[in-house]
Amino acid sequence: MARRAFFSFHFERDCWRAGQVRNSWVTQDRESAGFWDAAAWEEVKKKTDAEIEKWIGEQLVGTSVTVVLIGAETSTRQYVGYEIKLSHNRGNGMLGIYIHNMKDVNSKTDTKGANPLANWHVEREGKKVYLSDIYPTYDWVSDEGYKNLGSWIEAAAKKAGK
Repeated sequence: MARRAFFSFHFERDCWRAGQVRNSWVTQDRESAGFWDAAAWEEVKKKTDAEIEKWIGEQLVGTSVTVVLIGAETSTRQYVGYEIKLSHNRGNGMLGIYIHNMKDVNSKTDTKGANPLANWHVEREGKKVYLSDIYPTYDWVSDEGYKNLGSWIEAAAKKAGK
């Protein structure tokens, strides 16, 4: 079963790597797959915080999984944090994928960034449980993301009961 997935990433820094991931397994057009369009994001960046958050919420409608693409600076991005919080609150399955080992447009890799899922926690039995302890992370290169992305997304959806 094809899943609608939302991809969260640092647009300015990781767009090239994110594009490689997003285009690796989808055989349908991006709109029906629920993916971001670069042109749409350029327009959204000109809006207020409230308008951007509204747009993010609209993009999450109909998705069952949020995939956080983790680059060198992803964990510090305001809207990535908002997307994680909103995705968790709406019950999306989630997973993180480190993309720093992927080559960019200049054939360069990047430094490994912190896991942004570790910035958020929930309370369970009176204890803080970080989202990084709930949701799995993978490395695109060493965990063979090209071959496994579909199964990672399916597992995240099933874990979330979707």
